[in-house]
Amino acid sequence: MDLIRRTFDPGQPSSQFQSQWEKPGDVFSVLLILGGDVVARALAQLVGSRMTPVAFSFGWVAYAVSAVVVAVGENKLMPLPDTSCEVINAKSGYTRGNTSWIIGRIVRDYDDWKDERVSKHLKIMLDAKDKFDREKENNKEPGSGDKLRYPRKAGLCVSVYKAEEAQAGTPGYDFVYWLGFGTSVLQLGIAAIPCAIFGDWGILLITVVGILLSFVTGSLPQWKEEKWACRNKSDKDVILTKGNGSQHAILILGKGKGFDLEDLATGQLNADDSTLRKTRVALIGLAALWILLLITAAGIKENTWFLLAIGGVGIAQNIFVAGKMRHPDAYGIPLTLVEVIGSPKVMDTLIKVEEKYPYAGTNMVNTFFPGGKLRDHEKTAWNKLENNADERWKMWKESRNNPT
Repeated sequence: MDLIRRTFDPGQPSSQFQSQWEKPGDVFSVLLILGGDVVARALAQLVGSRMTPVAFSFGWVAYAVSAVVVAVGENKLMPLPDTSCEVINAKSGYTRGNTSWIIGRIVRDYDDWKDERVSKHLKIMLDAKDKFDREKENNKEPGSGDKLRYPRKAGLCVSVYKAEEAQAGTPGYDFVYWLGFGTSVLQLGIAAIPCAIFGDWGILLITVVGILLSFVTGSLPQWKEEKWACRNKSDKDVILTKGNGSQHAILILGKGKGFDLEDLATGQLNADDSTLRKTRVALIGLAALWILLLITAAGIKENTWFLLAIGGVGIAQNIFVAGKMRHPDAYGIPLTLVEVIGSPKVMDTLIKVEEKYPYAGTNMVNTFFPGGKLRDHEKTAWNKLENNADERWKMWKESRNNPT
C-alpha cells in the first residue's frame, strides 16, 4: 500500500544527485580505504631517513590495516620489488633471485638514469645491427633491406660501474623527497580555507592528524632495517640483469666502499625478530588511530569538497612518488661509470668482458645462453680464457688494489 500511496516524482533522482554533488556524503571515508598499494609503494620509495614525507591521502587506512597483517604474518614492512632481476656474484657465479626493492628499482629504471656514455655506445651498437640486417636482406633481395625498421635491441651492453661510499639511511634528498613536504603544506592551506571562512575547524583537524600519522608511520626504524638489510664496505663485484634477452647488464665493482648487493638481494626477508615485535605493537596502535580518524571523517557533513581536494592532492603525490624514476644516489648507492662494453653479438660482449674482468664474463654465459650450446670457435675462445683465468684474476685484483 505504501508503494501505491507514494507520490510519483521523476525529479527526485535529480535533487538527490544535486545534493550529493553539492555536499558529497561519506565519500572521503570510503576513499580512505582504497589505494593502499599505492601508499605502500610510495613509502618504499622514500622510507629510511628520520622523516618520510609521504602525503596524507586516500588509501592510508587500507594500508595501515594491511601493514599489520603483513608484519604479523610475513615479518616485513617493505614490499617486494615490482621488477624481477638476477644478482650474480661476478667471481663465484652464484646467482640469486632479487627481493630488494632498491635493486629492483635500480634495474627497472636503468634506461632513465644510465650515463650518457652508455646511451652513445648503445646507439653505435644499434646502428651496426641496423646496417648488418639491411645488408643481409639486400643480399637476399635487392631493396628489401630498406623496408626494415630500426632495431630496438642489439646484442648485450654491459656497463661497468664502481661503487662509491654508501651509508644506510642516507637517501638522496631529491625533488621526489621534498615534494612530500610541499604537498603537506598545500593540504594544510586547503584545510585552512573553511576554517577561516566558515569557522569549520574539523577539516583542518582531520588534515593535521592525517599528516602526523602518515609521517610517523613512514618513520618507523624497521623501514631502515629492511631497506638496507646488508653489510657495508664490500669488495664484492656483482652483476645486475633482467636475464636472458635483456639489453643491459650492470657490473658493479665493490672496491671496499659500497653495500654488499648480494646480501641486499635477500636481506629484506631476514629482519631481526626482536625489532619486529616492537614494530608490530606500533603498527597495531597506528592502525587503531587510522580507523578512529576514518570514523571521525565520516561525521563531517559540510564543506566535504575541501576534504576531497586534500585527499586528491595527497594521492596525486603518492602516485607520482610510487612510479617516479630515481637515481641510485637517492637509494644511498652512489655509482660512477668506469666503462661500457658492448657488441651487436651477445657472445662477443661476454668474451670482451671476460678478457678485462676475469670470471665476470664466464659467469654470465649460463644466464644469456641457458642451453649451453656453443659453436666450435666460441668453445675454443672460452677454453683459452679458462686456462689462465686464475692468473688473470690475480693480476687484475692486484692492479685494482694498487692502481698506478
